Amino acid sequence: MNWKSFLLGLGVGIMSGYATKELLSQKTYVSPEKALANAKAAFKQAGPISGSWIQMKPESYVKQDLLYTVYKGGISRSTHNDIEQFEFIADAHTGSIIETVRL
Repeated sequence: MNWKSFLLGLGVGIMSGYATKELLSQKTYVSPEKALANAKAAFKQAGPISGSWIQMKPESYVKQDLLYTVYKGGISRSTHNDIEQFEFIADAHTGSIIETVRL
């Protein structure tokens, strides 16, 4: 085996590994449970949470002409003998909350 073929194989291997890593990082999502935990942590700052839910399948969402892949979910909390309910939209790539709506 000569050095040229070895270095060529090494270069091809490194490039294909890097390309695979980039493709996988673009397609990976945080788990729905992680996105729900982020939402619950944000809502807990304003009071105790009495219930929550999240859709397990990510879906497309457009906000201000930007396309996101998101999880949709909801939070309910009790405050002064009243129940507040919120829906939230969380980015599936980062788990951060994009939008909340009080029902």
